[in-house]
Amino acid sequence: QVLLVEAGGGLVQAGDSLRLSCVASGRTFSRNGMAWFRQAPGKERTFVAGISGNGISTDYTASVKGRFTISRDNAKDTVYLQMNSLKPEDTAVYYCAAGGGPGYSTSRYAYSYWGQGTQVTVSS
Repeated sequence: QVLLVEAGGGLVQAGDSLRLSCVASGRTFSRNGMAWFRQAPGKERTFVAGISGNGISTDYTASVKGRFTISRDNAKDTVYLQMNSLKPEDTAVYYCAAGGGPGYSTSRYAYSYWGQGTQVTVSS
C-alpha cells in the first residue's frame, strides 16, 4: 500500500515558521515530481509548491514566493515545505502529492497519490 504521510502542522501566530514533512512508504517517489497543495474551508484545493524528481526545478504560487521553500531528500523519500513569515491567509489543510513522472504540475489532477493532510492555522 502506497502512503504519503504529512506532519508538522499546527497553530502558530502570524510571522512564525513551520516546517512540513511528507514521507512516502510502500514505494519510492525519488524520481517523481511532488507538490504541496492546500485547501481552506469552503475553497478548492490549490497548488502551493512543486519540485521535480531530481530536486533541481521548483515552483511556487505567487502568494508564497519568498516565504516558502520546497525541498526533498530522496534518500529518505521525504519532501519538505519550510514556511516562514506565516500569515493568517495561509491557514488551510496542507496536502502532499506525488505524480507519475519526473516533473511537477500545478494541477491537482496530475497527481495520483495524496497524503491525508495536516492542518496549519495562523492566528493574527
